[in-house]
Amino acid sequence: MTRPTFDFSGKVVVVTGGSRGVGAGIVAAFVAAGAHVVTCGRNEVEVPGAVFVAADVRQPDQAALVVDTAAERFGRLDVLVNNAGGSPFRMAADMSPRFVEAIVALNLTSPLYCAQAAQKVMAAQEGGGSIVSVSSVSGIRPSPGASVYGAAKAGLISLTATLAVEWAPAVRVNCVTAGLLETDAGDEHYGGPAGLARVAATVPLGRMGTPADVAQACLFLSSDGAAYISGANLVMHGGGEWPAYLTALENTAGT
Repeated sequence: MTRPTFDFSGKVVVVTGGSRGVGAGIVAAFVAAGAHVVTCGRNEVEVPGAVFVAADVRQPDQAALVVDTAAERFGRLDVLVNNAGGSPFRMAADMSPRFVEAIVALNLTSPLYCAQAAQKVMAAQEGGGSIVSVSSVSGIRPSPGASVYGAAKAGLISLTATLAVEWAPAVRVNCVTAGLLETDAGDEHYGGPAGLARVAATVPLGRMGTPADVAQACLFLSSDGAAYISGANLVMHGGGEWPAYLTALENTAGT
């Protein structure tokens, strides 16, 4: 598949949670586009082409540390991608208060803390900046086993729209809502290649998304080509999911 070409030469980008999965794909895409990239995670690792900062972005001071590291090392900050997030499968009746607080902190409040730190830098520099947050279809449709995660991601979509108004015109704020993705974690969740194939068959475009797909959306929303886009929620889910009633009709017709 031919990917569009983006030029971020000389731009400074922070990607949270960029050591694996979708985050690693986003980091790799910005590095390939010529950007100076700073990423972070709770455990020290090597991320090719990027400066790594050990930080827990659920803590406001550590979120600010990641942003400040980028600004101090490279002199500015052009793009923040709020990617860190996720949740283990847990039915709502079985969630402890501690679990709920941790999921909301990772998926909603940590993007806010990072965005607040980034806005201070971007609003004070020539050219402003762009903030892109990675949400999930769990935030726009029912997601059994991920109720609090979905609620937090819905909040992230709402937060995006409000920050885009509050921080305009210096800072553009957008969101990418990703659908079903093929990652190492997804491979385990869906029961291996056979399970992934069955799930992919429910997507109208015939496949699950990839980290590279999410990365391309982040590149676009951060680029000059999206200069008049702010407060948007770009839903990328391959056309959604095959409606259950159609499957029921097919099964009925076959009996």
